[in-house]
Amino acid sequence: MGEGAQALAALVGDELAAPFPEAARPLVGEIRRRCGDDPVAAVVFYGSCLRTGTLEGVLDFYVVVDTYRPASASRVLAVANALLPPNVFYLEVETPAGRLRAKYAVISLRDLARGVGTRSLRSHLWARFCQPLRAAYVRDAAAREALVGAAARSVLSALEWILPLLPDAGGAQRVRPAEFWQRAFRETYAAEMRAEGPATIRAIYLAAPERFDRAARAGLEDLAGRGRLACRIEGETVYVTLETARRRRVRRVWPLRRRLAKLVTFAAQIKTAFTFGDWLPYALWKLERHTGRPVQLTARQRRHPLLLGWPVLWQLLRERNLR
Repeated sequence: MGEGAQALAALVGDELAAPFPEAARPLVGEIRRRCGDDPVAAVVFYGSCLRTGTLEGVLDFYVVVDTYRPASASRVLAVANALLPPNVFYLEVETPAGRLRAKYAVISLRDLARGVGTRSLRSHLWARFCQPLRAAYVRDAAAREALVGAAARSVLSALEWILPLLPDAGGAQRVRPAEFWQRAFRETYAAEMRAEGPATIRAIYLAAPERFDRAARAGLEDLAGRGRLACRIEGETVYVTLETARRRRVRRVWPLRRRLAKLVTFAAQIKTAFTFGDWLPYALWKLERHTGRPVQLTARQRRHPLLLGWPVLWQLLRERNLR
């Protein structure tokens, strides 16, 4: 393992090992209980609540499992997860800190390893795993190694796909980490049918700029060591040289990948409507939070949300809040 790979693995490994909020432990315990505990290799905390250090809102988790069937409540859910991972569920738990809300996505170790690679259409996976993560639960050393590998691979996938999209004037390209990461998040959000504004994208980077800069530099050194690019570091400035043919190929292929990824995301959102579990409280809370007005449902809609709750679901999908 080269110096760049070692530095990147150390960076993401330290992040995963950083303390997880004790007040949110009841959420993790309930998630493990729902997934059968034994098949759960890890529970990973990520997203806006991690960035802001708050337990308000909805906490985001990935639940990494050995296989889907033992971790699923039914064979149908297991098949749906295998065909179009991950399944996404909603959870509310009363704790001493008050009611906590969580959204957790269940994915297998195998699908995670595939999903963070450059060949996967699930760019949302490497877009999430290249950001800061916390291991809320890790079963053993093998599971921790798998998480570190997925997080490191995600940084490399982001670099390999996004670097060729950045402006270049021929020859060595000066890479500014802030520009690179914001372009990466803008491109991957666009591939998810989730258009985030510049302020939101900038806030992701500004939440940990030094960390993102270190990750980019370590990833570039790793790729240079693998012969994927040429990299020269002069102080705080990084110069990267890519093969012209490769740059052109990525620029030609990326628009098609983005359209295909949108189709995958759309199918996943439709599936989520059926696998989310008790999605109605989440839908109501999300709509009320974003619109500032209460949402009224009839008693029949509350009793039969999948049959009669489609107006609420449609509004949620239209506003791209089911995520």
